[in-house]
Amino acid sequence: MAEIDHFEYGFITPTLSYALSVLGSFLGLICAVRVRESNTPGRRAWWLSLSAFAIGGTAIWTMHFMAMLGFSVAGTQIRYDIAITIASAVIAIAAVAFGLFLVGFGRPSLVKILLGGVITGLGVAAMHYTGMAAMRLNGDIDYAPGRVTLSVVIAVIAATVALWLAVTVRRPLAMTGSALLMGVAVNGMHFTGMTAMSVHLHEPTGVLNGATAATLLVPIGVAVLLVVIGLVYAVLSAPTEEDRAAAAYLDARIAERRSTPPPPPARPNGFTPLRSGSNTSGEQNASSRSGGFNGFNA
Repeated sequence: MAEIDHFEYGFITPTLSYALSVLGSFLGLICAVRVRESNTPGRRAWWLSLSAFAIGGTAIWTMHFMAMLGFSVAGTQIRYDIAITIASAVIAIAAVAFGLFLVGFGRPSLVKILLGGVITGLGVAAMHYTGMAAMRLNGDIDYAPGRVTLSVVIAVIAATVALWLAVTVRRPLAMTGSALLMGVAVNGMHFTGMTAMSVHLHEPTGVLNGATAATLLVPIGVAVLLVVIGLVYAVLSAPTEEDRAAAAYLDARIAERRSTPPPPPARPNGFTPLRSGSNTSGEQNASSRSGGFNGFNA
């Protein structure tokens, strides 16, 4: 049996893989909050899709690939089938999307969360072992059934907790703690599955087909960077529930001002309007004064 090293570069790769899983989980939870704040099915579907890409693509699949950069088997090179590797990414995103759409539309319930957690967890486990099936090396790979089962159970529990957090957490501090917890669960599932693996070398039968992990690192790194930037931009540019409430209040105030008649113009300072009859008495006084003057002349 060949010697397997899961940490060829020390703790660099597991640290990076954990950081990616936490980042993806945090962005996914933020998108899940936007789902609950959306008032149209189209917007809910949009944010659910972004959350699936963040959790399934970044937190789970990219974490898996980053951890595999530190994986090596003594006595053989390792290559990866590109098509199967891409398929594993699609499985991860689709599995998370199914669970999120199940609990994200309609009223969340315990039955939905449990059902979504089981299906999503099985999908995450399928992603892991599909990614492992993409490996090409001069040897036969075997798995210990007990540890494989344990990794699947961890995946189901982690997915169920993730779906529950997606419909409950709202505050930044709670989302941060939840993302840290989800990162532990995702990495725990991955490395539990990796410990179930054993390799028995055989004589090389030819050139190994496929790409090296280092070759795949550049396009995957660029794709992840673009996805993260896009998610951050979408989150920051989208109005929050407080923003929409403030805009609605402002619109109501503007409509109220338009429907209210304008007040009468202000009177000049010092101006006192004449009371009724004041002009007549003034004229009478003037006439009296005029009449007395004419009589004096006569």
